[in-house]
Amino acid sequence: MLYSLYELGHLSVAPLRIAALMQSSVLRSPLNPGADTEIARTAAAASDLFESMTRRYRKPDWNLPTTMVNGMPVGVTPEVAWSTPWCDMIHFAREETALKQARGERSDPTVLLVAPMSGHYATLLRSTVEAFLPDHEVYITDWADARMVPVLAGRFDLNDYIDHIMGMVRALGPQTHVVAVCQPGPAVLAAVALMSEEQDPCTPATVTIMGSPIDARRSPTAPNKLAEQRDIGWFKSNMIHTVPMIYPGAFRRVYPGFLQLASFMGMNLSRHVDAHHAYFQNLVKGDGDSTEKHREFYDEYLAVMDLTEEFYLQTLIEVFQEYSLAKGTMQHRGRRVDCGAITKTALLTVEGENDDISGIGQTQAAHDLCVNLPEAMRRDYIQPGVGHYGVFSGRRFKTEIYPRMREFMRAFQTRAKLKVVGE
Repeated sequence: MLYSLYELGHLSVAPLRIAALMQSSVLRSPLNPGADTEIARTAAAASDLFESMTRRYRKPDWNLPTTMVNGMPVGVTPEVAWSTPWCDMIHFAREETALKQARGERSDPTVLLVAPMSGHYATLLRSTVEAFLPDHEVYITDWADARMVPVLAGRFDLNDYIDHIMGMVRALGPQTHVVAVCQPGPAVLAAVALMSEEQDPCTPATVTIMGSPIDARRSPTAPNKLAEQRDIGWFKSNMIHTVPMIYPGAFRRVYPGFLQLASFMGMNLSRHVDAHHAYFQNLVKGDGDSTEKHREFYDEYLAVMDLTEEFYLQTLIEVFQEYSLAKGTMQHRGRRVDCGAITKTALLTVEGENDDISGIGQTQAAHDLCVNLPEAMRRDYIQPGVGHYGVFSGRRFKTEIYPRMREFMRAFQTRAKLKVVGE
C-alpha cells in the first residue's frame, strides 16, 4: 500500500511540477523585461527548487567518455561483459590504438569493483572508476533495480549475490583484483573464502575491502543500533512493500529505494536542508558553478533502486543481527564459510576516520578472520578526516587512498606472476 501511495503522490504533483518548469522558463526568458529583477529571480529559483524536489530521478549515465593515460586522452566505452537478469558486469573498454600509443605494450591489472546493492546505483562509484581507469582494466557490478525485474526471473538473495560475485571473478580469470565498497564486503570475503577452499585457479590475487560491516559489533553506528533494536518481524512489516503494476517487477516484494533514501537523509537532515537552502540562494544570485555542482550531486544521490525482500532481510539477519561471518557460522548453500581458507589472496582494508555508517574496526575485522593469511600479505589503512563516502570518492580518495590501492595491487600482481614462472 505504501508503495502505491508513494507513486500516487508523485503523480499528483506532476501538474504542479510542469507548471513550475513553465513559470521558471517564462521568468528567465530574455523577452521578459523583469527577468533581472530580484522578485523574478526569487520566484524562478523557487520554481526550480520545487521542480528538483518533486522530480523522479532516473538511473544516471556513466559520463566517462575519456581517460588520461600518461598525459594522452584515451576513449572509454562502457560495455556489458557478463550478464544475468540481476546484474550486468560493465567493462570500461579503453580504445586500443590510443591506449597502446599512450602506454606501449604494458598490460594493466584487471580490477573488479563490487558496487554496493544498498539503494543507490553503481554510478555512485563513478569517481572510483575514474581514478582506476588510467592504470587498470576496470569492471564493475551494475546491480539491477528489483522493481524492473519481472517476478518470472525468480528470487535473489544473499546466496545468489555471492554466486554472482564468484561467477564474475571466474569470468575475468586468474590474477583479478577485487574491490568491495561498503555493503558487499562480507559477501566478497565469503566468495573469496569459498573459492580459496576449492583451490579455484581464478581465486583473486588481492581483495580490498572499503568501509564495510565485516563485524558490525565493532564501533556500532546508528544503522547498526537500529538493526539490533528491532526484530526481523518489525523490518518485514514496516520496510517490505509490493511493487505496483506500473513496473515490470509488479507484485515483487521489495525494500523500496525511497525508504532507504529517507533513512540516509534522516541521518544528516540538517546538512541536506542547508545544502538546498544554499542552492536556492545561488539560484537567486545566478551562481551557475555552485548550482551545477549541487545538481550533479543530488542527481546521483536521489536516484535510488529497490532491493528484493529476500536479499534485504537475509543481509540484515546475517550481517547486522547474527554477525554470522564474524562468528564463523555463516553458511552458503549448506557449506560453512571458512575465512581461514584464504591463504593466497592478499588483503587490504580501508576505513574512514569519521565514517558514520561503518564504524572504525568493522572493516579491520577481516584480518582477524583470515587467520592463515601471512602477515606480509596484509595491509590496513585508516584515512584521516573523511566520512563514509570519502573512503571511495572525492579529493582524498584520489590523492591518498587510491595510490595505496594501486601500489598494493601492483605488488601482489608481480609476486603472483613470478610464482607462476618459477613453477
